Amino acid sequence: MMKTLLECSRQGKITPLIRSVAISECLAPRTVMKLIAEGKVVIPANTSRQLRKPCGIGKNMRVKVNANIGTSPDKADIREELKKLKTAVTFGADTVMDLSIGGDIKKTRREIVRHSPVAVGTVPIYEAAVAAQKRHGSLMSMSAADLLEVIAEQAREGVDFFTIHCGITKKTLKVLHSQQRLLGIVSRGGALIAQWMLRNKKENPFYEFFDDIVAIAKQYDITLSLGDGLRPGSIFDATDKPQIAELKLLGQLAQRAQRQGVQVMIEGPGHVPINQIRENIRLQKKYCHEAPFYVLGPLVTDIGAGYDHITAAIGSGIAAAYGADFLCFVTPAEHIKLPANQDVKLGVIASKIAAHSGDLARGNKQAWALDKAMSTARKKRDWKEQIRLSIDPEHTQAQRHMSRPKTNDVCTMCGDFCSMKMMEKDRKPE
Repeated sequence: MMKTLLECSRQGKITPLIRSVAISECLAPRTVMKLIAEGKVVIPANTSRQLRKPCGIGKNMRVKVNANIGTSPDKADIREELKKLKTAVTFGADTVMDLSIGGDIKKTRREIVRHSPVAVGTVPIYEAAVAAQKRHGSLMSMSAADLLEVIAEQAREGVDFFTIHCGITKKTLKVLHSQQRLLGIVSRGGALIAQWMLRNKKENPFYEFFDDIVAIAKQYDITLSLGDGLRPGSIFDATDKPQIAELKLLGQLAQRAQRQGVQVMIEGPGHVPINQIRENIRLQKKYCHEAPFYVLGPLVTDIGAGYDHITAAIGSGIAAAYGADFLCFVTPAEHIKLPANQDVKLGVIASKIAAHSGDLARGNKQAWALDKAMSTARKKRDWKEQIRLSIDPEHTQAQRHMSRPKTNDVCTMCGDFCSMKMMEKDRKPE
């Protein structure tokens, strides 16, 4: 069997994938190799396909952004999901996840994988649950073999990383049931697994057959993203006992997968008030031995419905500054509906701003160089360059055009009272 990226790194081998990521991060290839060998960086890339835009996630890397797309039972238009894919990548998503649960799930996934230049992730329990519902009339009839079959098929078809809800076990469910949570389980995958376990009185198949899943992942060098099925869905549930019990278990399972040569990252909350974000990052890095941390937001308040791309961006920026490595975008549609194409655009942009802000706080040289270029263009009132460097040049250009300034070198906010223009005149020698 071909060696995985983790195995190659442990043997001191610098692969073309490592070189590619090292170039994009302005790092020495040996540095990237060492971080992968230590389990602190992952590069999701299924060996069954050629990934056009691979990315490194983890320590010393720029903070990356994921965009979720996919169908629902109410809306299952593959063409629309491919539009969302294009929008997400255009505005800077480093990866996408297909979370489809409606229509032709297999065809949707295949088309997304075929058209995506970036790594594609999935949540296998979704397809397994929908298939069991169609085949037997109930999710409860799903078997461990059914779940492993879905994972193997998705692996063969090129999926680059899987969210595996292996941290919900009989033991962690007991911790949950002893806790007076306001919102219980809010993870869709986590709820599916928990319900299956309770109804069938069996252990979580993701946990029970974890080594079988690792074996499938190893065959295609797929990265495992260990899902936080017990993440808090309200700031009132943040950093509670069930969340931490699951996190500790995920840390143990991450090491188990890494020992077998499989790359791993850890998923995290969720809804967390600002004053608890730093502690959440510290605990993850401690219990998961600095494995890359993939966070949803976190959303810093529960009242942001319709504007949750903002509540998440606030939390994401802070989390990234303290060490979160991978941000799952949140759109304005969060908690309300299936995101439309415009929601995807706004979600990606908000997350990219948060990621860049985190990079600045972490001292990333590329991030600081970009901000310096923008500040220099502002000082010169070089509008063409400011537009080019902005996160959404088309929008910035439209705003500039609509304002119709009287002179080209200022904006309509200050006009000739532009502070930089006035001081520029003052600095000129007489």
